[in-house]
Amino acid sequence: MNSNFTTLDAAVFSIYIIGIIALGIYASRKGSSTKRDYFLAGDKLPWWMVGGSIIAANISSHQLVGVMGVAYSRGFVAVVTEWGAILIGFNALLWVFLPFYLRNGFYTMPEFLQKRFGEGARTIYSVLVLLTYIFVEISAVLYLGALSLQALLGIPMVASVLILAITTGVYTIAGGLRAVIWTEMVQLAVLMLGMFALSYTTIDAAGGFSAVLETTKDWKLMMPASDPDFPWTMYLGGLLCISIFYNATNQFIVQRTLAAKNEWHARMGIIFGDYLKFLLPLLIIFPALVAAKLFPDLDKADLLFATLVENLLPSGLVGLVMAGLIAAVMSHLSGAINSCTTILTMDVYLPYIKPNSTEKQSVRFGKITGVIIITLGIICTALLTQYSHKPIFIYLMNAYGYFTPGIATMFLLGILWKRTTHTGAVVAGLLTIPLSLAIEYGFPGMPFFNRTGIVFWSCMVSCILVSLATKPKPAADLVGLIWTTDSLSLPITERAQQRGWRNPFIWWAIVTAMVLYFYIKYA
Repeated sequence: MNSNFTTLDAAVFSIYIIGIIALGIYASRKGSSTKRDYFLAGDKLPWWMVGGSIIAANISSHQLVGVMGVAYSRGFVAVVTEWGAILIGFNALLWVFLPFYLRNGFYTMPEFLQKRFGEGARTIYSVLVLLTYIFVEISAVLYLGALSLQALLGIPMVASVLILAITTGVYTIAGGLRAVIWTEMVQLAVLMLGMFALSYTTIDAAGGFSAVLETTKDWKLMMPASDPDFPWTMYLGGLLCISIFYNATNQFIVQRTLAAKNEWHARMGIIFGDYLKFLLPLLIIFPALVAAKLFPDLDKADLLFATLVENLLPSGLVGLVMAGLIAAVMSHLSGAINSCTTILTMDVYLPYIKPNSTEKQSVRFGKITGVIIITLGIICTALLTQYSHKPIFIYLMNAYGYFTPGIATMFLLGILWKRTTHTGAVVAGLLTIPLSLAIEYGFPGMPFFNRTGIVFWSCMVSCILVSLATKPKPAADLVGLIWTTDSLSLPITERAQQRGWRNPFIWWAIVTAMVLYFYIKYA
């Protein structure tokens, strides 16, 4: 164990771990006997829990460790994947997709594709997104969390992975989404306290906030087209595609809005998430920007987090920051596991295996698949050791590019163009992986964002051409499934809730203006 990890740190860390497990188990006893309770927490979440849980699930070890590593090696441009979500993905969810999800009472994203297109599109999404969760979400989170535990506490990688997976799995499988969200709210608070402590300590050691201001001369959010990781051309397709998938069509994120009390709470929750999404990356990136003055020659950028904790934090704060890291790991992991079990139950078990199953049988199947998903995630974590020469966050973005173009195409054209057919959507979904692999093999030096953009637009064009050549659904079957300007407004019964400063548009405009200011200033 690292000598900087004192008895006080161990006490702080242990209290957090015991407390979060106890809270998760307590939440699991509050009712999970029906599908609605287990998978959507009974549709009772207020806006602050919706937004908080979205960000708690979203910000994990691949942000704390991964984005910090990217910022250390590449600079302020590391923020674009986080702020890009505010401008692209969350806007698509807020203004385009959300009304259709809520007003149709969906449990899962594949249910939308089933109703809009048919079984084939639903199945393709389910397969692609489950592969993404297992190979990208769960395995990467376990790897980065275990990497930091090994570096700071001397716990072997294998043991760290098992501890994180099993501990989180206990309350996630027992309590469903309610246990996930209750624990996520505590984890978000611990995460923000821990990152504030680490950010303040690092910036203070580097000379104060003036050291951060000194780095602004190198800030740049629009890189040359030849940049291997963040070419400006990524905004033409790659980042657009990944952000829409991750934030607007991703069961992992959208499931929290489906559990809101009503549409006003869902909208305000997303906007609250925008504000947290604006602030948290700064707490992660600012210390990384000044860390080069303190530790200029790290062998591996992903070790920056552990290096700062080990060398700069006083006794007590080490335990708090480690609790923040584990909070991020557990919240993200629990959300991914719960989303997998929801899709497997609602989109595989009920339609194909046992359509007439009872509520109890459906919940039991969800719990069994949770154990299987955790096991597969542990196994896949070993694959990431083959990619450890680069910041792992770059691996994550690269991996998203394999799976997401077809999904983004199916949802965008499905909701925006009534002429889109089931055959067109299926073709787009099936093209995603083989076309991605072909381009990577043929052009190995191409930035992955550019590759993703090419695949995305290829899927869009293919879907359009095939749809024009095949028979569309009758207009009567598309009622409530195609975007219109009415989708921008709340249902009539909820419009009284948005009077004055409660109007979601006002708060959305403020945070959007803040992000655009940085993009314009540091283009």
